[in-house]
Amino acid sequence: MNKLRHVAIIMDGNGRWAQKQNKERTFGHYQGVENVRNIAIKANQLKIEVLTLYAFSTENWKRPLIEVNYLMKLPEVFFDRFLKELMDNDIKIDMIGEWKGIPEDTANVLKKAIAKTANNKGLTLVFAMNYGGKQEILQAVNSCINDPELNTVITEDIFNDHLDSGKYPDVDLMIRTSGEYRISNFLLWKLAYAEFAFVNEAWPEFTPEKFETVISDFDDRDRRFGGIK
Repeated sequence: MNKLRHVAIIMDGNGRWAQKQNKERTFGHYQGVENVRNIAIKANQLKIEVLTLYAFSTENWKRPLIEVNYLMKLPEVFFDRFLKELMDNDIKIDMIGEWKGIPEDTANVLKKAIAKTANNKGLTLVFAMNYGGKQEILQAVNSCINDPELNTVITEDIFNDHLDSGKYPDVDLMIRTSGEYRISNFLLWKLAYAEFAFVNEAWPEFTPEKFETVISDFDDRDRRFGGIK
């Protein structure tokens, strides 16, 4: 059985799922919030260490303003509804991405959740907010350049430590919902040897049972990391 420490998910298809039901795209995003809770609880039960969710990319600012504003309200919706349950399940919250640019109210909600759950020991649920993989790598490069204590050859470990996501293990399994086959600038460094799973279900219909099926498929894969077994 493969050791599964870090799962990353691109939660795709909320808007299209809603439109197929003749509803507004925002309805899909709201239902997606419910599923964040469902999958996080299941991941915690499966003893996964880290679950990183692509909540809002640096490219998502290109969407219509009304949709962007709605997406920025969802962290408050999520934590108002589920923070107590997350605490009861010992789940820890974190965020990667650029705080600058996130509305103050949204940032405050995230920071309060991070602080309240800081001592929890179960799953770490990481929200990638205002996040881009290229941006993260560029920031790490500049951090290395400007580090006055760094006067040696930059190794992979040193560079990793300067990444926003550097505190977490490399991604073992990346899942994308809604039938799309791309990684969309997500965790580019951490995905170097990840296994990928692309599923047809949109995020709101990606059930905990389907999640377990994908995990089971991962367990059957032969991971060689460039070597020979």
